[in-house]
Amino acid sequence: MPAAPTTASAMKAVLTQERFSDPEWIYERKLDGIRCIAIRDGDTVKLLSRNDLSLNGRYPGVVADLEAEACTRFAIDGEIVAFEGTRTSFQALGHHDASIFYYVFDLLWLDGEDVRDRPLRERKALLKNALNFQGHVRWTAFREEAGEAMFAEACANGWEGVIAKRASSLYTDKRSKDCLKFKCEQGQELVIGGFTAPRGSREEFGALLVGHFEPGGTLRYAGKVGTGFDRETLKDLGARLRELTRDTTPFADSPNYRDATWVEPELVAQLGFSEWTTAGRLRHPRFQGLRFDKAAREVVREAPR
Repeated sequence: MPAAPTTASAMKAVLTQERFSDPEWIYERKLDGIRCIAIRDGDTVKLLSRNDLSLNGRYPGVVADLEAEACTRFAIDGEIVAFEGTRTSFQALGHHDASIFYYVFDLLWLDGEDVRDRPLRERKALLKNALNFQGHVRWTAFREEAGEAMFAEACANGWEGVIAKRASSLYTDKRSKDCLKFKCEQGQELVIGGFTAPRGSREEFGALLVGHFEPGGTLRYAGKVGTGFDRETLKDLGARLRELTRDTTPFADSPNYRDATWVEPELVAQLGFSEWTTAGRLRHPRFQGLRFDKAAREVVREAPR
């Protein structure tokens, strides 16, 4: 009998510019939060981020509600989110008074059985019957066939987009074209490699200098980000950056900023932006928060396939 999983090996979506409707696919709202695998094998629950960090201390309400479930042996996949109105917001996850929810959308293991080799539609049916989805734990609703209509609705409502999943697909711990993301706007993680000096009444720093790694390990510059910070964020991020300062630039194609302070490329920022320029720079970027669930070396430029 297969043992419960011990790591958060999550299935990952592929970005696409296609928009389609197909009865062989199901469509879910794309949530802007932290990917989380929850594992229970007895009395206790483990929440794991996608790089296997424990999330139990951050989201005790989710842990308590999963421990209250009648089912005591499961491994589930979902997204921890906070809302701003009807929109999920990665930035809101950092607010102390945020209402946190865990939206569950897949099942990996149940009562001693590894179900990852069962079709997605069957896994979802098992999942819905296994849990009560109370309190902080929520069922992720989905639609069948109407992918284009759901994408239009998502963008009109200011949501991040739609995830399309082949209904017959098996669960894999790799990126798969059986799982596609339709995004309403550009956005991804980038690595902080430095910052500029503050000006005027601004405190801590002026703008972040960010980039992404190439497959060979080279850090490429992608632009500077000077918006999206409140005073609390500036103070917290400024303190983190000062602990990482270095004498030389980490970028292979370093920007020429006389007032730049360079840092070890360890912090990962979630950014929203309008588009990539032909020169490989971000247009109109804005800071949305720090990501602690992804290693800096894993951050590459995301491109449609």
